Amino acid sequence: MLIKPIKVKKILILTIVFLLISITVFFSFNGYNFMLNISKTNTLDNIINSNLEGEEFLDKISNISTDELAEDLKSDSYIKWVDFKGTSSVLSILAKVDISSHEKDESIKFNWIELMAYLGCKYGGNLAMFKQSDLDKLLEKLRSGEKMDDITSNMKLYNYFFQSYDAIFHEYIGEYEIETPDDLGNKTYVKKYGLKAFLPIAKNYSFSHYKDFGSARSYGYRRVHLGNDLLGSIGTPIIAVESGYVESLGWNQYGGWRIGIRSFDGKRYYYYAHLRKDHPYAKDLSEGQIVTAGDVIGYLGMTGYSSHENVNNINIPHLHFGVQLIFNEVQKDGYNQIWIDVYEIIEFLRKNSSQVYMAYPDSKDYERKLNMMQNE
Repeated sequence: MLIKPIKVKKILILTIVFLLISITVFFSFNGYNFMLNISKTNTLDNIINSNLEGEEFLDKISNISTDELAEDLKSDSYIKWVDFKGTSSVLSILAKVDISSHEKDESIKFNWIELMAYLGCKYGGNLAMFKQSDLDKLLEKLRSGEKMDDITSNMKLYNYFFQSYDAIFHEYIGEYEIETPDDLGNKTYVKKYGLKAFLPIAKNYSFSHYKDFGSARSYGYRRVHLGNDLLGSIGTPIIAVESGYVESLGWNQYGGWRIGIRSFDGKRYYYYAHLRKDHPYAKDLSEGQIVTAGDVIGYLGMTGYSSHENVNNINIPHLHFGVQLIFNEVQKDGYNQIWIDVYEIIEFLRKNSSQVYMAYPDSKDYERKLNMMQNE
């Protein structure tokens, strides 16, 4: 017996309808959890706790939204990731506002980190979008008596950006005392307020650099470059950017002769690598020693990329300079380290370099010319 074509068509239609209903019912019960599991594959914790390394890790973590970072901060009590997207010109503008208000003893004294955090909220962390009119409006509100807490009360990311920027720049601006010579050459300490962090290259020594953060490195294993290379001449005096204590000193097969300095508040770890062969460090520098911003700590070289000590295996003499942020000690080592792009910070610090002189001709060691004391 032959089945009529019209009956076949009806059977096909009923079958399709049944399948559609079945799919709809399935997703009604299971679809939400299914989609939730997919979305969770790229959450902050999953990326940090994964085995991702190098470029793949940096690519994934950089795509986490600032909203998620802020929510994570609420629940976890410390920041997991910071992606600094500033420019030297914006840093200079904000620093000038802060310093000028203190030098002129204005009734309203500005905090450049608060201003930066407000703008970070406004631009989603991309300070390159800076508009002078946005800053002017904020300053006008503050001068009229409005409080920053009230202005930012509806900015859910403000706390995240403030903590992030404060971790980077906490000790850059403030009070300090610097030796100042008079006409007769006598030196006295003069109290000042201003920029008290220094360029890592000594004054009157030339260097060049380019934006190389995140570029590929292959010695030992495939990874990314988590710093900025400052190309210069062998023997150029290297300067402590900020005051702190020497946490690490010695040979590392990747960084060669290197120095690691931790800030006093523990949130910044400054890494200086590829120092000079045979004579990498300033006279008597030792692990655990306290250094002051502007001190000579070592000399530029080309050591590293060797499991044997004191070997020049770097092609071009340069200082590798890196800054790691530490909100919790578990971040110091391992997969969840936070290193920031310091290129624009280096450009900003060009305005404050430490003058040095050869204090020990026999060993050809240098020291800073004018000492500094920082006020607590």
